[in-house]
Amino acid sequence: MTLTDEQREFRSVVRKFVDARIAPLAGDIDRAAEYSWETFEALKSMELTALGYPEEYGGSGASLVDQAIVAEELARACVSTSLQFLISKLGMLPVINFGSHELKSKYIPRICSGESQCSYGLSEPDAGSDVASMTTKALADGDSWIISGTKCWITNAGVSDLYTVFARTSGDRHKGITAFLVEAEWGVQVDKLEHKLGIRGSPTGVIRLDEVRVPDANRIGEVGEGFAAAMHTLDRSRPTIGAQAVGVAQGALDYSVGYMKERRTFGRPLSDNQGLQWMAADCAMKIEAARALVYRACAIADEGDPRGELSMAGAMAKCFASDTAMQVTTDAVQFVGGYGYTNEFPVERMMRDAKITQIYEGTNQIQRMVIAKKLFS
Repeated sequence: MTLTDEQREFRSVVRKFVDARIAPLAGDIDRAAEYSWETFEALKSMELTALGYPEEYGGSGASLVDQAIVAEELARACVSTSLQFLISKLGMLPVINFGSHELKSKYIPRICSGESQCSYGLSEPDAGSDVASMTTKALADGDSWIISGTKCWITNAGVSDLYTVFARTSGDRHKGITAFLVEAEWGVQVDKLEHKLGIRGSPTGVIRLDEVRVPDANRIGEVGEGFAAAMHTLDRSRPTIGAQAVGVAQGALDYSVGYMKERRTFGRPLSDNQGLQWMAADCAMKIEAARALVYRACAIADEGDPRGELSMAGAMAKCFASDTAMQVTTDAVQFVGGYGYTNEFPVERMMRDAKITQIYEGTNQIQRMVIAKKLFS
């Protein structure tokens, strides 16, 4: 799809904001390996924390294509900040699409204002790609539920004050899972924070719930609807991970092209070498193809997926874009040479950050399984 003039202008505004407020902090955020409240406050100042939420609950009602534009532009400078923008939406998508009006009214305005942040608690140590094998349990107790279990790979662990937690409410493999919105102060414990290769400014951790009491009013959707809600959510969030991948690839290519124009060897700019020109051209083609897949998947989601295409389109977008990001950022390190291998230059950070896009929100092997299942169904 082609962006409208309004969307192109929106991209220009976001890019100027990112270049001024986010890009100068990206290297320090990576080196410190700490959550940046400065960049989060910058997102709030631009009302980007409200962008993807319904207007009736304090949001801007922006399309998923618009959200992808923001995710891409942020990731072009700093993938960790891009995750600050995306993670609460991931956590709140089940509430938006399956939650009661009361639940939405209570919590979505808090997310939009930036008062609260939300994480998505699906994976477990023995239930990652195979999420239906989860063992976290929720037992009914009057008008409450008692939840016990461990969730891992939780983005924003310890920063978020809200967690969407999926728990087993019966023995049925798929229809025995229910979703709940849990406030951290009710007893969510952070057992561990991971030391990671990339996205070092975004905490990832293990959370534990030991008999945490959650009111039934905080149940998301019907009992047994949790697995369907989880898959519905991932179909709608994967395209924005594709956008993130496109962004970091574009940032790496932009930087390395600028470097090659300035860097001189054998009496001429590096950019005069046809071998490097063709490598860069291949990078540019793949980025543009990835961007097209991402926008198409987002547009399908915005239409409400009338033809049932979103699972396959989202998997294609996420998989192709993240594979592209890994290839482009690796080439970017090569373009910059020895300097590219040092942390004084941004391309090595971009390469480390790009790797996660091939893994989280469903590994690319899982994406290929989704695509193949659709092909052969």
